[in-house]
Amino acid sequence: MPVIPPFTDDGLLPRGDFEVTFEELRQSVLVLGPGDPSDFPTWDAGWRARLVDNLEVLTRQLWRVGITEVFADGSFAEDKDHPNDIDGYFVCDLNRLRTGQLERELNLLDPDKVWTWDPASRRPYRGYPKRQLPMWHRYRVELYPHVPGLGIGTGIRDKHGNELEFPSAFRQSRRDGTPRGIVKLRDGGQP
Repeated sequence: MPVIPPFTDDGLLPRGDFEVTFEELRQSVLVLGPGDPSDFPTWDAGWRARLVDNLEVLTRQLWRVGITEVFADGSFAEDKDHPNDIDGYFVCDLNRLRTGQLERELNLLDPDKVWTWDPASRRPYRGYPKRQLPMWHRYRVELYPHVPGLGIGTGIRDKHGNELEFPSAFRQSRRDGTPRGIVKLRDGGQP
């Protein structure tokens, strides 16, 4: 049985946390597609593989500074032929985040210094209504810090209007709140 199961009839990753290495992710339905390529001619496996390569760069930087829990989701975890990007979050310590230590450590590793969540750093991108973070412009990946128990919302609301934290927000479809699965990245060694 594959580590990541096929999409549901709603086109979502089934509910659950699917822990995978990058190699397993590259061989999954999320990159290769939901079936025979001749049956899905518009499935952009090349683009999805490129997104995974970019996600790996950022995730390995997080692992190098001691962040071990990294999750990926967004439209990438749906049967969308060409997702715009990969969204995700990672679990971190409040003090390292609050003091800017985590951002400094990560930017020492990234040649483009993309690690920031400062709203003032967001820039427009043609055809997109939302301004994007530097990491999105460089990698087409956005990874957000999550401090468990802090109660910091995401701006994403449930069907009752309550603001959700990352673990909850990323485990549902933004279209209609349908529960969906998420990918947890596991280090399988250096490629």
